[in-house]
Amino acid sequence: MEFLHSPIIVLAILTLCILLAQYLAQTKYGKQVGAALIVIVLGAVLANTSVIPSASNKIDLYGHIFHYIAPISIFYLTLGVNLKKIRNAGVPMLMLFVLGSFATVAGVILAMWIVQPEVVLGELAPAIAGMITGTYTGGSVNFNAIALHYKVNESGVLYAGTVAADNVMTTLWVLATLAIPVVMRVVWPLKTPNVASSPNASNQSEQPQAKEDHLTLQSLMVLVPTGIIAFVVAEYIAQLIPVVPSILVITTIGIVLAQFNFFHEQKGAHLLGLYLVYLFLVVIGAYCEIAAIGELGEIGFTLLLFVACVVLFHGIIIISIGRFLVKDYEMIAIASQANIGGGTTAMALAETFNRRELIVPAILIGTVGNALGTYLGFMVVSLF
Repeated sequence: MEFLHSPIIVLAILTLCILLAQYLAQTKYGKQVGAALIVIVLGAVLANTSVIPSASNKIDLYGHIFHYIAPISIFYLTLGVNLKKIRNAGVPMLMLFVLGSFATVAGVILAMWIVQPEVVLGELAPAIAGMITGTYTGGSVNFNAIALHYKVNESGVLYAGTVAADNVMTTLWVLATLAIPVVMRVVWPLKTPNVASSPNASNQSEQPQAKEDHLTLQSLMVLVPTGIIAFVVAEYIAQLIPVVPSILVITTIGIVLAQFNFFHEQKGAHLLGLYLVYLFLVVIGAYCEIAAIGELGEIGFTLLLFVACVVLFHGIIIISIGRFLVKDYEMIAIASQANIGGGTTAMALAETFNRRELIVPAILIGTVGNALGTYLGFMVVSLF
C-alpha cells in the first residue's frame, strides 16, 4: 500500500475520514459518541492496518498539520470568544489543572511502586518516570528536556518505546475524556450540575452547519488570509521572544480581533475552525500505533503498563476531587486533557463539548503546563 502514503493521497483519506465520521455521527448510535471520537478511531484503525502512515513511519504531512493546521484552527475558534465567560471559567480551570498536575505526580509514584519498571528498564526507570511526569504536565518539550539530561535518548529502544507508549496512551485518553462526562453522569450523577454541561451540550457541537454559521465566499476570502497572517505574525513574535509560545501568541491575536465586529461577525469562522480540529484529531488517531509496542516485547509491555497506571491514577484523582471543586464533568475532562494531551487537544475537547468559553482557558493552562512540567519531572526523578 506504499502508493497510498503519498502526501496528497493521505490528505484525501484524512478528509474522507472526517466526512465518514460526520455521517456516522448522525446515526442512532453515532450520536452517542460524536464525530470527534469517531474520527480519532478511524485514524487509529487506518494507521494500524497500514492504510495510512503511523507514528513510526510518519510523513511530513502530519508534522505540517500539527505545526500549521492546529494553531490556525485555534485562531478561527477564538474569533467567537466571549471575554466575560473566559474570565469566569479561568480560575476553576487553572485549579483543576494544578490538581491534575499533582495527580500525575501521584500517579507516577504509585505506578513506580506497583509496576516496578526498574526490573525491566534498569537504572533509567526513574528518568523515564520523570519524562512521563513532564509530558503529562506540559508536553513533548518537557519530555525531551528530561530525556536529554539523563541521556535516555541515547538508549534508542527505551526512548522509542517510551514515545510509542506515550502516543498510544495519549490517543486513548482523548477517547476516554470524550466519554467521561457521559459515563460519570450515570455512575456518579451531580445533584446541581453546571447548566452548560447538560447531556445535550456535546451534541450541539456536532451541528456546525447551523444556519447563522454558514460559510460564505466573502467570509472565506477574509478568514483564509487573516488566519495565515495571524500564524505568520505569531511565529515571528515567538522567534523574537522565545519564552512566549507561538500558540499563546496566535490565541491572543484571535481574542483581540474577536473584539472587533468585522472579524467577530464573519460567518463560518467556527465552522472552518471545527473542520481543521477534526483534521488534527485524525492524525492524533494515526499516532496510536499499537504494533510498535508489541515489537518491543517485554520492554514495550512494561512501558505501556506503567504509563497506563499513571494515567489511570491521574484520572481517578482529578475526577473524584474535581467533582467537588467545580461540579462540572466536562470541565474536569478538558483540564485532564490539557495535562495528558496538551492545550491543543484540550481545546479540541472543549469545542467538541460545545464549551466555547473553555477553549481559551484550555490553551492557556496548556502553556502553564509547559512551564511547570520540567520542574515536576526532575522532582520525580529525585524521589527515586
